[in-house]
Amino acid sequence: MDGDAVLRAIVGLGNPGPKHAEDRHNAGFWFVDRIAAGAGEKFREESRFSGALCQASFAGHSLRLAKPSTFMNRSGQCVRKLMDFYQLAPDSVLVVHDDVDLPLGSARFKLGGGHGGNNGLRDIIANCGADFYRLRLGVGHPGQSVDVADYVLHPPGRAEQSAIDYAAAEALRALDIWFAQGFQRAVTYLHTATPRDAAPGPAG
Repeated sequence: MDGDAVLRAIVGLGNPGPKHAEDRHNAGFWFVDRIAAGAGEKFREESRFSGALCQASFAGHSLRLAKPSTFMNRSGQCVRKLMDFYQLAPDSVLVVHDDVDLPLGSARFKLGGGHGGNNGLRDIIANCGADFYRLRLGVGHPGQSVDVADYVLHPPGRAEQSAIDYAAAEALRALDIWFAQGFQRAVTYLHTATPRDAAPGPAG
């Protein structure tokens, strides 16, 4: 895993159903939805994968996109089935998730590591090991640890949503750089462009 492995799948984490569609915890779903919409593709429920899948072209590369149909704490079922069926190595998979330990407007790439308290990552690690890529989308922190569970299960305010959208847009640009110039160049770009107040240009 040298950081330039061929990325073949992106899994966005979230909770299924309209009740949770706008929750902060669904930031991973929002990100893969952006890729699918940009490619003119739509997700289709695939029970054999315990998730909704689609295939999309991004930066000239074919990617399998997935959104687990289980709740967040069972996300590993979908990822394991996806990896087994398509014979995907862990370092060909990018998992996108919300992160309360990053400020709003931030996004960070990471390879491997722990779950940081995220139950979706916890289950994926238990089922698939830890050596997959992650894209962490900062949603801010409520201030008290006891409030985190309730915080991520509620929608962000308008300004918060704008900051999350900005970070996601910059992450897409970084993903393009990853394909063209390698992972480390993408990391450098993303970690410079976000959070929003560190960006050299206007928010998009």
